[in-house]
Amino acid sequence: MKRIRLLVSYDGTDYCGWQIQPNGITIEEVLNKKLKKLTGEDIHIIGASRTDSGVHALGNVAVFDTDSPIPPERMAYALNQKLPADIVIVKSEEVLPDWHPRYQEQISKTYEYHIYNAQLPDPLKRRYSTFVSFPLDVEKMREGAAYLAGEHDFASFCNIRTNAENTVRRIDGIEIEKEDQDITIRVTGNGFLYNMVRIIAGTLIRVGRGFYDPGKVKEILEAGERTEAGVTAPPEGLVLVKIDYGEAKH
Repeated sequence: MKRIRLLVSYDGTDYCGWQIQPNGITIEEVLNKKLKKLTGEDIHIIGASRTDSGVHALGNVAVFDTDSPIPPERMAYALNQKLPADIVIVKSEEVLPDWHPRYQEQISKTYEYHIYNAQLPDPLKRRYSTFVSFPLDVEKMREGAAYLAGEHDFASFCNIRTNAENTVRRIDGIEIEKEDQDITIRVTGNGFLYNMVRIIAGTLIRVGRGFYDPGKVKEILEAGERTEAGVTAPPEGLVLVKIDYGEAKH
């Protein structure tokens, strides 16, 4: 029995998130079914990040166990022949039998939130960014974002339906870039609470519109109450860019 690690990229628009749900098709379900067709085995993959409905990924990570004779490094090619066009396996490789994508000594995740800031929406961007018609002050957004760097209790930036017992997380970097009408919020940290990045984005959008002063972000953080923060920004703007386990690059 081998454990295979997959680097998974997907357009989440037409899926009810990563994790298997009773009410709609998910990334996990599709991967399990296609792996069963490929290997003839009942496969139950384990994902690193259980992204929400409509959220995208360039670098989610998953593992599964198999006795398939297909070489681990060829599994990506073989599986891509069976997957729909909106799910792609970027890489496959064998890992240790007990390697788990969610439980490692070092884990760093990077997310991006994409905003299209213009007078009119662009139909070609609607699946991968959130449209905001009011002008956003990016410098003020950066000022507000700076308060989030470091280790804090992010209870104010977490969906109240979370199962997390501990809401302390560490943000190692938060950057906001603007190119023409496209604004990108890039956040790297050691872990993220349910809806955390989308609530951060929703809050910073309110800063950018002038509803909040940048210093309000610090007050929201210290309050520890979800009701203090901005709305949860829509899912289509969010992308899981990569997960870094601190491994040497080959």
